[in-house]
Amino acid sequence: MMACFIGGTSASAASQKLTNDVFWKDTSGNPIYSQGGGVLKVGSKYYWYGVKYNGAVTYYNNPTSLNSDASFNAITCYSSTDLVNWKFEGNVVTAASDGSTWDTDWVGRIGAAYNSTTQKYVLVMQYQGPNGKGTAFATSSTPTGAFTYDHVQTTITNVVNDRTGDQAVFNDDDGKAYLVFSNAGGRANVYISPLRTSDYLNVEPATQIFNVSAGREGNAMFKYNGVYYVCGSDLHGWNASQTYCISSTNIYGPYSSEFVMGNTNKDFSHVTQTGLFVNVQGTAGTTILFGGDRWSDFAGNGIGYNQWMPLSFNGTTPSMNSLSEFNIDAATGTWSTSSGNNYVLNPSYEADRVSQNSLAGWQTWTNASTNPNANVLGGHSGRWAAKQTGSAAYSATRYQDITNLPNGTYTLKTWVKSSGGQTSAYIYVSNYGGSELRYNVNSVISSWMQITIPNINVTNGSVRIALYSVANAGNWVSADDWSLIKN
Repeated sequence: MMACFIGGTSASAASQKLTNDVFWKDTSGNPIYSQGGGVLKVGSKYYWYGVKYNGAVTYYNNPTSLNSDASFNAITCYSSTDLVNWKFEGNVVTAASDGSTWDTDWVGRIGAAYNSTTQKYVLVMQYQGPNGKGTAFATSSTPTGAFTYDHVQTTITNVVNDRTGDQAVFNDDDGKAYLVFSNAGGRANVYISPLRTSDYLNVEPATQIFNVSAGREGNAMFKYNGVYYVCGSDLHGWNASQTYCISSTNIYGPYSSEFVMGNTNKDFSHVTQTGLFVNVQGTAGTTILFGGDRWSDFAGNGIGYNQWMPLSFNGTTPSMNSLSEFNIDAATGTWSTSSGNNYVLNPSYEADRVSQNSLAGWQTWTNASTNPNANVLGGHSGRWAAKQTGSAAYSATRYQDITNLPNGTYTLKTWVKSSGGQTSAYIYVSNYGGSELRYNVNSVISSWMQITIPNINVTNGSVRIALYSVANAGNWVSADDWSLIKN
């Protein structure tokens, strides 16, 4: 089997392992370039449309170096029956620089729908170029294109600033298609608009469903058990964010008060921005997959462009399962945690975007006049690492309490550097049902070194992992890229 993801082994005949935190590859072994896109199911096959930006190629070749090249290269199409192994179907729209219709400054936020009246597949996208700024449409007789440019709609009725901020196409289970979006310029208003029924080639007058002064981007929508959920991200300049949601039993509202999707505040939605949702309906159930984009000017949010996670529901309240690996069965509509999943949240400290003491998923304790805990540039694999240091003597801990663990034996690994000279400095594991386990790091470790604490026999479904120091002024120790994996 040519696996789309590193280590792609199956948990059963139909179940496939989806691996996050890597660059995904297609069935030919080439990088998947698809960002700001959407997925359309046709029969038993899923078609994934997204954008290939020129900067994404640079990022793939050098994932620790920031670049801001968001110039448009193509709209790509991939197909899959299992949501893990994706075949590259081609560039269904390509950039032009000759003054033709696809001569663009920027294209993004791709969505797709099928219109049964015209029997055409329709791509709906944001567009900036010689044809104006607005929502562009393209059509094809097949889902794999090529798609033919139709027009750009520069004004949507009832919308502040006339145009969309971020947008996504939502295909309801009754066959109707909608655009969900925030307004351009501020993005404080969230709207639902039907696509014109006759051909899906126009965004009809909008209904405002929400207003938030802080603004939302990465707008996307899903439906589960008869409830509509509209979700979005903070205005973080393409950076990671917790996921905000509103819900309603009617697509036009009224919608609930805004709430943060469960667990997304712990590692900012697995270090992503809201991108898309996939409804995986099978013979045994339905799984909603959250598709998060990693942008951050094409570096700085961890490895990989796309991170997909399954949602769980407590009644009508959704929560994200932030997993590095899980098994998905598209035929049955079910999922399970993979045996190689890393249970540490924000393990590489890439979620927090800026230098600060309080880091997503982690807690601190200190006995010093100034907080010696911080994240710093110069991480082992990405941009950031956690560091303990001080201008005066200090004691400090940075720790994470991991709960709802399956009982069993685990191995903890992390990468460390140290100045040495501390009274004590060590990585430790506790609160798992056994005695505390330690690995001393109070000697000089001048370059990144991976340390291992094996044989952690969890008997109470929880564990604490931590870095602890009792140190003199000027001493320091850094940690990065934690993993806690069940043996």
